[in-house]
Amino acid sequence: MKTRSALVALLFLLFSAPSFAEIKGETVEYTSNGTTLKGYLAYDDSIEGKRPGVLVVHEWWGLNDYAKKRADMLAKLGYTALALDMFGEGKTADHPSDAQKFTSETMSNMAVAEGRFNAALEFLKKQPTVDPEKIAAIGYCFGGGIVLHMARTGADLAGVVSFHGSLASPAKATPGKIKAKILVLTGGDDPYIKPEQVEEFREEMNAAGADYEVIVYPGATHSFSNPAADELGKKFNIPVAYNEKADKESWAEMEEFLKEVFNQGGN
Repeated sequence: MKTRSALVALLFLLFSAPSFAEIKGETVEYTSNGTTLKGYLAYDDSIEGKRPGVLVVHEWWGLNDYAKKRADMLAKLGYTALALDMFGEGKTADHPSDAQKFTSETMSNMAVAEGRFNAALEFLKKQPTVDPEKIAAIGYCFGGGIVLHMARTGADLAGVVSFHGSLASPAKATPGKIKAKILVLTGGDDPYIKPEQVEEFREEMNAAGADYEVIVYPGATHSFSNPAADELGKKFNIPVAYNEKADKESWAEMEEFLKEVFNQGGN
């Protein structure tokens, strides 16, 4: 009887206790140069007051569930995250040909790309849960290249993190212009980002006087952080693959990096 009574009491506590942490996720709209952009905003509504904000820039597939999942994960860490829309109208691709088309359209005019990123940045800063003085950005593949480009332009960001992102840029960094701290997380076997490109990036950052770090994961290839990469690689015969070890280690590196750039003793 005592055991059953204890169990009943425990169940009562579990079901009657208030729900503390709850991640709120919602589709939001903002504009840039007449284009409607549809992002995804996520935050923990049990946290009171303002907190740092983090922009999440999607892969070349567009703002899909993967980018939204990463925004939710950031919200669970105590940040307000905005998974932004670089293609406009929330467009997503189901085939590499469409992904390449959307990416090329966006990158063909960097002023447009920068405008869309900055529109998301300003939108995030205005959120009631966000400290506008503490904003960082992370990006995946195409998005990794975008956040690095924005750092090169001198964007007002505390830090940027690139996960298996492009390291090249149409405009090289100039000394003293980069404000953000930079963390690059790349795969040692990534056919799109070869060792010589990593070395060229290091040389560029050194010449610019940037505060940066590059971590290379041996054996990891392109899209190593995305669990869907294996299926996509087989379906479309493209050299992408998931690497669980690199995924977990790179996320942990990002967590520590964000704590550092936001001057947090713990999170």
